[in-house]
Amino acid sequence: MLLRQIEYLQAVIENGNFYLAAEQCHVSQSAISQQIKKLEDELGVRLLERHNRTFSLTPAGEHFYRKSLILSDDLRRLIRETRTLADNGRATLRIGYYKGYHGNELSEAIASFSEKHPSVDVQITAGSHEELYHAMEKRTLDLALNDQRRAFSDAYNNEILAESRIFIELSSKHPLSRRPQLDIADLKNIPCILVINPAGQQEEQNYYETIIGLQGEFLFADTMQEARLKIITGQGYLPVDIIGEQVWFDTTVSRIPLMRNAQPVRKTYCAFWKKDNSGYYIEEFAELLKECFS
Repeated sequence: MLLRQIEYLQAVIENGNFYLAAEQCHVSQSAISQQIKKLEDELGVRLLERHNRTFSLTPAGEHFYRKSLILSDDLRRLIRETRTLADNGRATLRIGYYKGYHGNELSEAIASFSEKHPSVDVQITAGSHEELYHAMEKRTLDLALNDQRRAFSDAYNNEILAESRIFIELSSKHPLSRRPQLDIADLKNIPCILVINPAGQQEEQNYYETIIGLQGEFLFADTMQEARLKIITGQGYLPVDIIGEQVWFDTTVSRIPLMRNAQPVRKTYCAFWKKDNSGYYIEEFAELLKECFS
């Protein structure tokens, strides 16, 4: 029994006909038919009932198809992990995180993982929401810690980690810094500072304008240090995501909860990784990350 025969069967079932399956697999229709017939002969059972130009699954075919999805996924994962380990004898775990995240949970999870698996190279990348998403699509990242900005996809594992609240960092000399909380409308005449690289500036501004509701001028900084210097010199305010209870000691910058319609403005943080790129190290790290956020 060959993996290729199983893949042909899956392609026929998922496309609903032999022609589209042949196009997907880059072979002829007769080749797919012959390989599925060989698979049936080897199993000693009929998987498909042919009806002129259509087909239906037999009960045995339905069972075999469902189980084959698990089998082929496990085999592809095994191949990926074996090739990774063969690369200088070391495995690599590539993690990305949203540039607006400033918590300690990620570093705690990385420290725990590295202590348990010292032979695994952990590579860390910071980026915008879309940069992280496209990196996972291109398979240059294994897992991303990100806020949720789109509906969950069935192609991904979507592990909800925590809910954050948005706070506003503002110069302690600004009159609004004495407020116990700030409404979005209070900030309309003050520039909003976002920490983001040039490629992601428009995307980030659109999100804070259309989803969060912040209006007015937007300024950009490459680093948190640059952003806080802008705050201290009275150039604007910075929205930050806070998870859990965090003590704030900076006397030059005030951190104030952001409200919208008298309710705290929140985000949902998740760990995302593609189902077809899942593996032991990815899933173990995701579990460690979840523990650190709990």
